[in-house]
Amino acid sequence: MILKYLTNSSQRYASKWLVLCIDLLIVGFSFVLSYLIRFNLTFDFDVKNLMVQLPMVVLTALISFLIVGSYKGVVRHTGVRDVYNIFNAVCLSSIILIFIVIGNRQLDFINSFTVPLSIIIINSLITFVVLTASRFVFKSMYNRMNGTIKANKYVLIYGAGESGVLTHGAITNHSKSRYKVLGYVDSDVKKIGKNINGVPVFGRKSLTETFIVKNNISEIIFSIQNIDSRKLRKTVEGLVDLPIIVKIVPPIEDWINGELKVSQIKQVQIEDLLDRAPINIKNSKIAMELMNKSILVTGGAGSIGSEIVRQICNYSYKSLIIIDSAESALYDLQQELKQNGFHNFIPIVTDIRDKNRMNALFEEHRPNVVFHAAAYKHVPLMEYNSYEAIKINVGGTKNVADLSVLHGVEKFVFISTDKAVNPTNVMGATKRIAEMYISCMQNENKTKFITTRFGNVLGSNGSVIPLFRKQIEKGGPLTLTHKDITRYFMTIPEASQLVLEAGAMGEGGEIFIFDMGESVKIYDLAKNMIKLSGLRYPEDIDIKITGLRPGEKLYEELLANGENTLPTYHQKIKISKVRDVDYARVRSKIDELCITNMFFSGNTVKLMKEIVPEYVSKNSQFCELDKNSNISDFQNKTTLKIVEQ
Repeated sequence: MILKYLTNSSQRYASKWLVLCIDLLIVGFSFVLSYLIRFNLTFDFDVKNLMVQLPMVVLTALISFLIVGSYKGVVRHTGVRDVYNIFNAVCLSSIILIFIVIGNRQLDFINSFTVPLSIIIINSLITFVVLTASRFVFKSMYNRMNGTIKANKYVLIYGAGESGVLTHGAITNHSKSRYKVLGYVDSDVKKIGKNINGVPVFGRKSLTETFIVKNNISEIIFSIQNIDSRKLRKTVEGLVDLPIIVKIVPPIEDWINGELKVSQIKQVQIEDLLDRAPINIKNSKIAMELMNKSILVTGGAGSIGSEIVRQICNYSYKSLIIIDSAESALYDLQQELKQNGFHNFIPIVTDIRDKNRMNALFEEHRPNVVFHAAAYKHVPLMEYNSYEAIKINVGGTKNVADLSVLHGVEKFVFISTDKAVNPTNVMGATKRIAEMYISCMQNENKTKFITTRFGNVLGSNGSVIPLFRKQIEKGGPLTLTHKDITRYFMTIPEASQLVLEAGAMGEGGEIFIFDMGESVKIYDLAKNMIKLSGLRYPEDIDIKITGLRPGEKLYEELLANGENTLPTYHQKIKISKVRDVDYARVRSKIDELCITNMFFSGNTVKLMKEIVPEYVSKNSQFCELDKNSNISDFQNKTTLKIVEQ
């Protein structure tokens, strides 16, 4: 009946009090057995004394079990930690009993309570062994009695290290688990062919389609910690070609209370393959730069801006002003920060193009550092909305930069994009013009103006990955503009961290270039996303080539023609050496552009091409301007010598 109660249902846990009662019965049995062993399995001892001693032994065991809590473990999940608790409880019980016996000998309080110390030692050993064995016996019988739940998913674990073994334990110990681990896969020749807890270890070469089909394997779980991102991508990309679902175990630091839960094992996402090495969020140089400072972040509810805000919240700043025109996104960020225990921030709904409102905010809050992330960034949309692109990307940047000088801001960090390099579209050209205006301001004022330039960020609004994911959910096809198109990718936390780092190290006038790693072919990315979803390309979901969109490049650049880089103390940040320009003329042209744009003039894009001579439109309505315009005069007046800023 006891065993039946212990193993009655996968939905119930055996009562901890029942476990405690069973443990105490085992203690009593072990004590009697200790006497029999001590006297060579005979009854050459005083049974009456035994009957007096037995309640005291059980009582001390009860006290020890209650203190240590060894009875609270779930029997069917017994592990090393439970054995450790049993050991502690038995040792504590023995120590208490020894003190009672020695004290009784001195005081002679109970004449019959003279337990030989050898009996106590023998009892401790027997109790520990029997308690431990009973746990594993009940666990084994529970698993047998619940054998009616047959495994219907056969899996392999990629990685026969410690993480792989823990993954096996998490899967097989789960009460509702329908998984059966058929083996480990590892590249270590010392492990191949051996067994780990009865589970064989296969080599990577054994993992063929024939092997998968023959053994009816439906999933492979990738369980290797601290693996290089390139090696991870190469390994997983080799697995997605097999007819199985690929899952991945999260990093150990993300495990719940140091234990892996089955619910944490997720299907591999494309972000896992594009992800980069972890970075240090808490940095001493940034901490010194932001300490007791008033900080203003524009575009603070956007992809990059919100992450900059999250990371700034980890430092000891004076005040944090978050500006964005998107009310809902700003509200969501406000609630998130409050729930995470951050309260020293001020969310403000406003438009950076409203100079009067922005001036009032600068007067009220007196920011020391400004991170300017607000911008329009969607290339095709801005190609048909050049008025708005100029108004916010150029005019808005100009407003914030001018006010920063007016109100004595110490540092102004501008977040640019790789699309500003040799731009082929309106959006990229506006960001390049904004970069040039920042350079002009640095040349004339005390405020330190710093520009950061990087490519696409994973998971940002409008990113290709969320778009592909939605298309897969709808059954496809995936739409791709060109088969050879490539892009750089960076995680949002890393990009934001590097922005803060660059802001801390900048002395004014630099354009910081971030190491974006290797460019990714979007066509390959699309195929991998289909396969990672458990679907086949092109049988289940196809890829449709739609042609390049207006202003779109086949590949992005981080350096313009005539630019080079200088290293910094941070291996992922370099300083661009840029072309010197006629600052007075450029600033005059930018002022002219902003005024012209206010009157909805059709000459704005032509003016942009004069300001940025390398701006040549691609696949756009503005291509005619490149054929008809004569911008050589302005280009000749632009000095092409390279200077180190």
